[in-house]
Amino acid sequence: MTRDPVLSFHGAARAVTGSCFRLETAAGAVLVDCGMFQGSKTEKALNYRPFPFDPATLRAVILTHAHIDHSGLLPRLVRDGFKGAIHASAGTADLCGVMLPDSAHIQESEVEMLNRRNRRKGGEDVSPIYDARDAARTLDLLRPEGMEDWFTVLPGVRARLWNAGHLLGSASVEVELSGENTPLRLLFSGDIGPDAKLLQPDPIAPSGFDYVICESTYGDVDRIEASAGHRRATLRDEVKAAWRDDGVLMIPTFAVERAQELIADLTTLMMAGDIPFCPVHVDSPMATRATAIFRSHARELENGAALVDGLKSHHLHFTETVEQSRALAHARGFHIILAASGMCEAGRIRHHLKNWLSLEAATLLLVGYQAEATLGRLLQDGARQVRIQGEEFPVRARIRSIDLYSGHADGPELVAWIRDRLPIRHALFLVHGEEEAQAGLAARLEGVVPSDARVIPALDDSFRLTADGYVKQAGSAPPRLAPEQVARLDWHNDVSRLMLDMNEALRATPDERTRNALIRRLRRALDGDDPHPPQRHPARHRH
Repeated sequence: MTRDPVLSFHGAARAVTGSCFRLETAAGAVLVDCGMFQGSKTEKALNYRPFPFDPATLRAVILTHAHIDHSGLLPRLVRDGFKGAIHASAGTADLCGVMLPDSAHIQESEVEMLNRRNRRKGGEDVSPIYDARDAARTLDLLRPEGMEDWFTVLPGVRARLWNAGHLLGSASVEVELSGENTPLRLLFSGDIGPDAKLLQPDPIAPSGFDYVICESTYGDVDRIEASAGHRRATLRDEVKAAWRDDGVLMIPTFAVERAQELIADLTTLMMAGDIPFCPVHVDSPMATRATAIFRSHARELENGAALVDGLKSHHLHFTETVEQSRALAHARGFHIILAASGMCEAGRIRHHLKNWLSLEAATLLLVGYQAEATLGRLLQDGARQVRIQGEEFPVRARIRSIDLYSGHADGPELVAWIRDRLPIRHALFLVHGEEEAQAGLAARLEGVVPSDARVIPALDDSFRLTADGYVKQAGSAPPRLAPEQVARLDWHNDVSRLMLDMNEALRATPDERTRNALIRRLRRALDGDDPHPPQRHPARHRH
């Protein structure tokens, strides 16, 4: 190649969402992943802002897997001019066939609701990030590739996929760039699955790379024993603790992989007599369609037979329409609801939370990672009141959290995966993790990877990759968000917390006179002339 490649980090940089890495080569530019940002409104606003590159100049995309934080901005990329091939495993291509149209539908529906609220307040209409037509055009560009088989991306650039053990079709991406002497070899980990994953085998990949780009979501975590037996026993205990004759167990779940694992374990526990039989409602059209894809790939899955058996249970019910979903509010007797999204940020789970959060008969069981500033994280951190779609709700339901269904390796497992990739000749870039997780993983790697070879890029950082080492590029434009704005609660969260605290304080005042005095103080504070304004509630960060 005639010039050194440049690697830029346009997402999942000191945060866990928005995975997007751009590799510029002499033959053209390639993206690895193009995911949607989640978390605070400040971060989610990046989904609407222009890409920090021209999509029309990209030659190809390689996709690690179908989760929306890795694939969710592909339709926008296409809408903005991308026309190249999107390389992915067959399983990832199949799942994108249901996930991207569903993402477009959710955005169109939620923007329609938002616009109705805006019009009532005299605000302006907004447009969805992309629509169903953009999603359909994206699917036409998908190119399924075999696992462990080399394929040509561009002249002088080839790649192959290795099982990452994270979900159906998930892959680590090996990229080889031909040069004048020896090729430059890179490995993008994608999301690395943990040991004892129910439906996926352990991750694999070659060793001996110049550069490795590795996720770090749980880099500071030592997960408790996660064998199949321990996982089911923990779920059994949570179901029994949640059981109320008039109650519900709500489990926010990603529609892909997590929902299928829970279906298999819940039905297995019922058939074994470990928990009583009860209705299990899978309230997610996407989960329904994804489950059909999992069934068709059952022979490729570990324990695929357990999933197929679970799908035959008479106690398992899939809801399709909005009317069927809303009818669950009138269900009698204890029941379980699995509904997206896994971080409570979108989808039907919010409808159920609005119905049940204020009731002591309900339990919310969080079974996966909750990114900073998401509703799931706020509930996990102990919020006693929350705002959902502009409405306030007291939290009286039991909030529980178990980490045995995570799709991510923990700290020791990540270290073992990295150790198996050695030697790493020049640099290990840590991505897809919040600050504490990345610092924790970096500390664990002492003695495994030299400190000057452990790099934690910030959003939109770029590095020139040479045969002798990396060189950080001076930025031609400022990053879209400063590091202190990434994976943090923002002013929107502060305003929401302030409104909740204000209303709680007004309700707690003993009489109207005191209440009016408090309102006058708040008004003076807004006018800037109160010498003792009400104290602002501090933002909470990851614990």
